[in-house]
Amino acid sequence: MIAALYCRQDSIYKTMGLDVYDIERDARTFPNTSAVIAHPPCRAWGRLRHFAKPRPDEKDLAFHAIAVIRKCGGVLEHPEYSTLWAAAGLPRPGAGYDQYGGWSLSVDQSWWGHKARKRTWLYIVGVQAADVPPIPLSFDAVQYCIGGNHGSKFNKRLKDLPKADRERTPEPFAKWLYQLALICQNNKGGAK
Repeated sequence: MIAALYCRQDSIYKTMGLDVYDIERDARTFPNTSAVIAHPPCRAWGRLRHFAKPRPDEKDLAFHAIAVIRKCGGVLEHPEYSTLWAAAGLPRPGAGYDQYGGWSLSVDQSWWGHKARKRTWLYIVGVQAADVPPIPLSFDAVQYCIGGNHGSKFNKRLKDLPKADRERTPEPFAKWLYQLALICQNNKGGAK
């Protein structure tokens, strides 16, 4: 069974039958038995990190997620240009594979129906770039932005997306990440 780590309490993964670790279940107790989809907190790593007030141990959660992915296979999701990449020595998108067979992919969650342009980096271990599930492309106009009216230099009238909606994973994207994690699970053979 694929596990989803560091999820919101109202996570879409709970409706998909995944083994979900939210704040109450504590992903640090995950027994490393399957490939994972990891959404570690990003506020201490993202572009607006100077305004964030993370818990003292919050940055360490991302390193835990990386260690699990390197051992069991799976995918980590974080904002584009997350400083986690440099801190953890992760390969940037297009930079090839690391010593764990991990590589990074840049996507936009709006391709899967997110209400705003939400550029995202994925760190993946257990599948080659040529074998990822098909990625949809959407050129639909976004109507929202994340974190103020800077979403488009051509349309300054984008509505600001509420915080809860910023954090939610669109169901089509969650299903795609699940397909990706299944491939990682099959290729890695579960935990080593």
